[in-house]
Amino acid sequence: VWYCESTDQIANNLVEVSPTLMTAVPRLYEVLHDRIMRGVRNKGGLSEQLFMAAVRLGTKRQQGKPLLPHEVILNLIVEKLVRNKVRDRLGGQLKFFISGGAALNPEIGNFFMALGINLLQGYGQTEASPLISANRPGRIKIETVGPVVSGVDMKIADDGEILVRGDLLMKGYWRDEAATAAVIQNGWLHTGDLGEVDQEGFISITGRKKDIIVNSGGDNIAPGRVEALLTIEPEIEQAMVDGDKRPWLAAVIVPSEEVRTLASSPDALATMVGEAVDRANSRLSQLERVRRFIIADEPFSTENGQMTATLKVRRHIVRVLYEDRLAALYPQK
Repeated sequence: VWYCESTDQIANNLVEVSPTLMTAVPRLYEVLHDRIMRGVRNKGGLSEQLFMAAVRLGTKRQQGKPLLPHEVILNLIVEKLVRNKVRDRLGGQLKFFISGGAALNPEIGNFFMALGINLLQGYGQTEASPLISANRPGRIKIETVGPVVSGVDMKIADDGEILVRGDLLMKGYWRDEAATAAVIQNGWLHTGDLGEVDQEGFISITGRKKDIIVNSGGDNIAPGRVEALLTIEPEIEQAMVDGDKRPWLAAVIVPSEEVRTLASSPDALATMVGEAVDRANSRLSQLERVRRFIIADEPFSTENGQMTATLKVRRHIVRVLYEDRLAALYPQK
């Protein structure tokens, strides 16, 4: 077992170790995706065209669509010139990426799958020792966290919360009967996560119960999906969506280092980020669209207390930090 030195050393460590499996939180796969795409864009020309063809044709195959005759030939070419090289730069022996700890953006998962790198997303909690469900090799639905593992019973409560029970459950929190009683009721662990289950038993996490935004119209909005689509844009490194008791959503956005370098002024930076927000909005419903945004003073990180150890944004911290600027985005009463 090897541990990565830092996010800056991921690529080097993969080559040094040549792992067969890598386990990480989604943020690290986002970083890896961004670095790969930055390198592709910098090369440009034929190299970029071949890479994008590899992603496009790989995605088509993942969707079960047949390739046209000329696409079959092109796919053989990009398999050798693109996919094999990508796998070599990831150590050459990699069988699976494994993602957990937070929701994986499906577009990130599809990207690696299209390049021939299987990515297995799982779901669990410390209170459940910790695995609840997982995608299996050869049975992957990248937008889900897979079906429950053996020995786990799961159901969706009336309010959409995921409940689980089985021998995997903890006995309780150490010397805290009240906290234990709050999460384990009638033998069921109340996970605090919201989800759905398809006909094949695959679970999709739709949000965190405590994170749900209820706008001024009473509509429930899961911020995770919105943030995932924002951060897939190359101009946006990180994002936190807000809008509780407000008429529409606003966001705190951390631009990518690349776009910060390219922008000639704060106005130019806002314009470039705004175009990225517009692209993300085109894939969102009216309720989910970000109407206005502010640029963060610094990236969210564990060092400044704006992220957890598992690289989740501490929403309440960021919200308080930018409270006045966010409030100024909305019409004043």
